[in-house]
Amino acid sequence: MVWTGTWVSDRLGIELAGDDELRGLLGLALRRNPRRAHLLVSGVLGKHVPQLPSVVHGHGVTLGRRVRALLGPEEAARAVVLGYAETATALGHAVADGLETAPYLHSTRRPVASVPSAGGFEESHSHATSHLLLPEDPAFFDRGGEAGRGPLVLVDDEFSTGNTVLNTLRDLHARHPRDHYVIVALVDMRAAGDAGRLAAFAEETGARVDVVAHARGTVRLPEDVLARGLRLVEEQDGRTADPLVPCAPAVAPVRLELGWPAGLPDGGRHGFTPDHRARLREALPAMAARIVDGLGGPEQAGRVLVLGFEELMYAPLVLARALEEAGLDVRFSTTTRSPVLAVDDPGYAIRTRLAFPAHDDPADGPGERYAYNVAGGGFDTVLAVVDSAADTPALHAPGGLLAQLATAAPRVALAVVPAHTPVPRTPDRQESPVLPAPLRGPDFSSYEPDDVGWLLQDLSAVRLEAPVEEREEAVQRGGAHYAESLPVEYQPTEEYQELYRDALAGSAARIARAVGTVTELVLAERSPRPVLVSLARAGTPVGVLMRRWARHRHGTELPHYAVSIVRGRGIDANALRWLAAHHDPADVVFVDGWTGKGAITRELADALAGFPGFDPEIAVLADPGSCVRTYGTREDFLIPSACLNSTVSGLISRTVLRDDLVGPHDYHGAKFYRELSGSDVSRDFVAAVEARFDEVADAVDQQVKEAASADRAPTWEGWAAVERISEEQGIHDVNLVKPGVGETTRVLLRRVPWKILARRGAGADLAHIRLLAEQRGVPVEERDDLPYTCVGLIHPRYTRGATGADGKAVGSA
Repeated sequence: MVWTGTWVSDRLGIELAGDDELRGLLGLALRRNPRRAHLLVSGVLGKHVPQLPSVVHGHGVTLGRRVRALLGPEEAARAVVLGYAETATALGHAVADGLETAPYLHSTRRPVASVPSAGGFEESHSHATSHLLLPEDPAFFDRGGEAGRGPLVLVDDEFSTGNTVLNTLRDLHARHPRDHYVIVALVDMRAAGDAGRLAAFAEETGARVDVVAHARGTVRLPEDVLARGLRLVEEQDGRTADPLVPCAPAVAPVRLELGWPAGLPDGGRHGFTPDHRARLREALPAMAARIVDGLGGPEQAGRVLVLGFEELMYAPLVLARALEEAGLDVRFSTTTRSPVLAVDDPGYAIRTRLAFPAHDDPADGPGERYAYNVAGGGFDTVLAVVDSAADTPALHAPGGLLAQLATAAPRVALAVVPAHTPVPRTPDRQESPVLPAPLRGPDFSSYEPDDVGWLLQDLSAVRLEAPVEEREEAVQRGGAHYAESLPVEYQPTEEYQELYRDALAGSAARIARAVGTVTELVLAERSPRPVLVSLARAGTPVGVLMRRWARHRHGTELPHYAVSIVRGRGIDANALRWLAAHHDPADVVFVDGWTGKGAITRELADALAGFPGFDPEIAVLADPGSCVRTYGTREDFLIPSACLNSTVSGLISRTVLRDDLVGPHDYHGAKFYRELSGSDVSRDFVAAVEARFDEVADAVDQQVKEAASADRAPTWEGWAAVERISEEQGIHDVNLVKPGVGETTRVLLRRVPWKILARRGAGADLAHIRLLAEQRGVPVEERDDLPYTCVGLIHPRYTRGATGADGKAVGSA
């Protein structure tokens, strides 16, 4: 194949030197720009060259994972990511996806009067130089908690001279100084002198600066290249015209309704959090299905180009990725402000050009915009994706973007993403009204009133339950979040209840030992008078027991509250505000039952970024995933409270977060199942474990002594194992892999299970798992290589056809 930089290299003597893969990533073109003659054209960025969405997104995710490995899990959980407009907006998003827990912001050239700038800088070689930083949350750059601001990850498509990065670093370091910066790029093309300037900044400020790139090299430029390049552009302009001329489309474009989730930002212009990322992932399958239907199915759609719009790159990219996963032949690229010469030659990176007027009323005035390599690309359908601010008469006018696209493809479609309107927030967030006091038993829960105060609202009168199969289908199709409804409470058979009683009798002492150990570690290392805050509801029985241990052993009455945390949506911010108003946040210790792969551990760390003073480290009874340093045990054993649902957790449902029920100043909700009081064993469970406290006291003292000198740093072995299992099983979604006895039990009780992986030789700890699996028709596969006692796999491609009429699993296809 001809390298797409040959045409420029032969005429101007520009040379590309570096890694073997460099020429596979980059081609060359000529700019219409008096500041720089050449343009490095990336084949994997999704800007100038249409590319597979999976390739574009995958390169960014890979870089993000490398950054995560560089930082380690704890520092990665404190990091923020900043991308550059316009070319690197989607790349920065993808790097944040790879980091998983990091919020993301990209610079913008679209000012918003109501949002004050958090910084700005110049990109000296660009055609449009000024960048604005407009985070909706004024505390965006201060994330990191008591340890200080976390690492800042800056993402650009190429790192040429380092001028833009240095301008950014100097501006942000003056406003928000920190100890660590990571520069990320697809290609690092700096010369030795340029690399020295970045090292000088690090020495000057005392900050560590790392660079992560897919490939490295240099561009060798003749001394007179700028003048010769301008002359060559003029010559070519005199010989060629744009391949296509403006005209009105013969048929109006098909307008497709996406069903974009209400309130979800269109991208990182004003900030994009892990919560936003999770909501978008959940909604993508349903939006892709609407697009496929609107295009008449895969055959009628044919070869599709999803064309994004300037800074709006990520939303079109992930929509294109969802279409690719749905089986369409799809490529992705975007329009751009960059004026580049087009030359129809296989050795040149920009073969064709469409020119059209700006259609988003830009602040810097009207101007010409471009779409490259669209004409001649063999596309049957071009789907233009713009935000609502750009859906103007100019977009639809003769000579506008849609008219030009109609000359390049037989069919044009349009999808509009609602432009996010930021609502400025004050850093102290004091605008909330007075919040209600915690709910307590017997009015809410069957626990003693002083055992726990629930920072929840009572939704007992609301019908929220839905069949497990119906909920699973809605969640996996992207039409619902798991926290918007409740599963029908599992009513155990007599055989299953007998298993629970046997498990409690056999493990009460082991649980008591773990309760004592984790409580003593909290008292010794976290606070002499901690405020226990359990994550409802799996953490609540543990919080009750820890409170009982402190009273039994030390005569200390510890406050204990239960709050809601929802995967993908964070912790209840109003509950945190109540806690901060009534207790010192430094004394708050979050409590959970166990760790699986550590998703909630990461969720909590991210959620607390905007609430200084709270320690995000969770104390857990069991840490088989090696995700925390404060734990009672790292064994993966049966904690009997995992066997049941509300009847072992104070008769409280799992928590609910739904927009029509939970307002901006409300706690998350839950139900109190008073009608199940005849089956309630919540107090019995606590009493059975508390009865063994004296018996295990000496063992607890010895275990705490050993723990004090041991290396308890999290290794995140569980997360690595889950990623491996996800790929081995062809699931490709870690959220569908639930490791450990507790999480596997939840899969069998509340989700649609696909199969169970069990460690060969596991005994009584898996008796209830085997019984539940038999009742639901779920295969149990024995394995020798599991780091957990068992792993539950949720059905990866679930529809109600995946179960038979009796509700039992019938296959994985």
